[in-house]
Amino acid sequence: MNEPTAHHPPAAVEVHYPAPIPPAHTAPVVPMQPGSVPAVTSVVLPDGRVITGYAIEPAKPEPVAAKPVVSRAAVNIALGGIGFAAICGGLLLLTTFIAALAALIHQLIILAAVIFGGWIAVQVFSASGRGGGTTVNIRKAVIKRNHFRG
Repeated sequence: MNEPTAHHPPAAVEVHYPAPIPPAHTAPVVPMQPGSVPAVTSVVLPDGRVITGYAIEPAKPEPVAAKPVVSRAAVNIALGGIGFAAICGGLLLLTTFIAALAALIHQLIILAAVIFGGWIAVQVFSASGRGGGTTVNIRKAVIKRNHFRG
C-alpha cells in the first residue's frame, strides 16, 4: 500500500489525545444529593471541536426482593392435593385392571365351554359311527322295569 520508496519517505504518525477544558470558575466541591443534575463535562477533540455533555453513571440493578415465606398450611394443602390425585389415578388404574382381568376370565370360561362342548360332540358323533358301543333296546328295558306281563 504506502510502502516507503525513493519518492515517498515514511510518514510520521501523530497521536492526538483529547484535552479536557478547565472549568471557567473554580467552585468549592459541594456534596450533591442523589438525583440532582450532574456536572457538565467538556472535551476538546484534536480538530478543535468541543464536546460537552453529562457524565453518565452506569445503571445500578434493583435489589432482589426477598422471597415471600410460604406457609406450612399452604404446603400441606398442596401436598394433600397431589396425594389425592395420585390415589384417584391409582384407583382408576386398579379398576381398569380388575375389569380387564374379569374380561379375561370370562373369555377363558367361554373358551373352556367351547372346547369341552366340542369334545363331547366328537365323542357322541364318533361313537355312533364306529359301530361299537352298547345298544339299548328301550322297549324291553321298560317292560322289564315295570314288570308288564302280557
